[in-house]
Order: sequence, then C-alpha cells, then structure tokens
Amino acid sequence: VQLQASGGGLVLAGGFLTLSCAASGAKFSFKGMGWYRQAPGKQRELVARIASGETTVYADSVKDRFTISRDNAKNTVYLQMNSLKLEDTAVYYCHADQWSINFWGQGTLVTVSS
Repeated sequence: VQLQASGGGLVLAGGFLTLSCAASGAKFSFKGMGWYRQAPGKQRELVARIASGETTVYADSVKDRFTISRDNAKNTVYLQMNSLKLEDTAVYYCHADQWSINFWGQGTLVTVSS
C-alpha cells in the first residue's frame, strides 16, 4: 500500500489550498484516513481524521478553517484548507489505518507567507 500526497505549495496568509492523498495497492477501504503535520522543531500532530463512517475529528487549531473528506471508491482523502495562517506552515503527512496498521504518505510541504 502506498499513499501519494499532493497539493502542497506556497500560499499567502488568508489563502487556501487543497491537499489530496490517494492510496494505491489497497483492495479495501481504510478504517480511518487523515492528515498530520510537522512544523520545524515541533512534534508531528494530528490535523484531521475521517473514519469510514464519515465521523471527523479536527485539531482545535484548524476547526472551522479546514475540512476533511474522503472518496472511498477512489481510496482518496482530501483536506480543504481555508484562511491559512503562518502557523499552518508545516510538512503535511497523509495517514491511513486498517487492522491496527498505520500507513504514511511521503509528506507535502505547505508554506504560508505574509
């Protein structure tokens, strides 16, 4: 199973980006899919997660700004990021889990500038 993330880039504060992560090699739908991020000098943290039943969890810092969604038919998870702030700058990692196994994507850099 491989997770391929895309959509990162440079954006001005207040702008928006959409991240996508497609899973290949899986003949099943993941129990959960989501996004983590790691800023320089900080630990990796959960940004958002969506379960197979569409239940979502968000970090407090991104609530009301970010929206996570998934397309089970495509085994793809999306993260719509609005009203981006400087502190959202980080490498964003796609994550998926099934049968207590964690799968990680390679990370995509999001840089928010003033």
